[in-house]
Amino acid sequence: MATQETETKKKPNRVLPIILGIVLIGGIIFGVKEYIYFSKHVDTDDAQIDGDISPVVARVGGYVDSIMFEENTHVNKSQLLVKIDARDYQVKVEQAQAAQVGASANIGVGESQISTTTANSSSARADVASARARLEKVRKDYARYANLVQDGSVTRQQFDQAKADLEVAQANYTAANDKYKAALEQIATSRSQLKVTNTGVTQKQVDIDYAKLQLSYTDIKAPATGVVSKKNVQVGQLVQAGQTLFSIVNDNSIFITANFKETQLDKIRNGQKVDLKVDAYPDLKVEGTVYNFSPATGAKFSLLPPDNATGNFVKVVQRIPVKIKLTGSKEELAKLRPGMSVDVSVITKD
Repeated sequence: MATQETETKKKPNRVLPIILGIVLIGGIIFGVKEYIYFSKHVDTDDAQIDGDISPVVARVGGYVDSIMFEENTHVNKSQLLVKIDARDYQVKVEQAQAAQVGASANIGVGESQISTTTANSSSARADVASARARLEKVRKDYARYANLVQDGSVTRQQFDQAKADLEVAQANYTAANDKYKAALEQIATSRSQLKVTNTGVTQKQVDIDYAKLQLSYTDIKAPATGVVSKKNVQVGQLVQAGQTLFSIVNDNSIFITANFKETQLDKIRNGQKVDLKVDAYPDLKVEGTVYNFSPATGAKFSLLPPDNATGNFVKVVQRIPVKIKLTGSKEELAKLRPGMSVDVSVITKD
């Protein structure tokens, strides 16, 4: 009996070394695989899906007349979504059009004045010619009478009459010439007034265009094709210009924003392939490519960026946002929503 117990004690226990060996071999295999993997990949779980979200803002104020969409539904670009009561803006258009009609009527008046003053100038020019001819005749008569009065051929009274006629002819010529100049100045004034009137008509047309533009803003249309969300408007509500009514998540604008550590960027390049795993759809295989890099760290774009000059410096590894474009099919990308969490793995070596 004692001999059997001694033999049992001397029998070596081989199970524990085998288990340790298996664990060691498994650890080595795991370590080698991880080394090979991370020598060819750069990973981060600090990533999310982003997309272009277009806020739709009222450009004019007024009461909401009708809403032609439901929240979280798909709409097409330029589709009418909200209509604001347009009666006030229609009245402004009509007022601007009436003002233009009045300004256009003044053009006809101005053109008539130009025609009248032109006719008056022609008449005044004829009067100048007549007065000039009369003056020439009287001047010659006066010269003859001046020679004849010296030898007594004409009386002194006849000479004085010739002299008076000359003075009258000179005065008439001066008056006719001044009248003609005044007529020419009146034509220039009328033309200047017509230019001002034409400018006024142009201004009235600008007022009409602006009023029509304001009227068109009462029809609020979709700026892009996508899904309407975050509805913040009701029928009968008084909205103000600049008020956000809803948002549209644009179709085909989904991308990934991955926040890599600054120590990881050395291996990442534009155009590298990326494997993506979406937390919401673990079985969904999505791929992408590195598109570009942010010009600054996420901390620098924060509301209160850190200031290391305050003396409370603690070195923290910063993260740089990297944009990744998706290359999956439309059916796959249709499942993705901005804000979803993603695991990103950039393939740095094939």
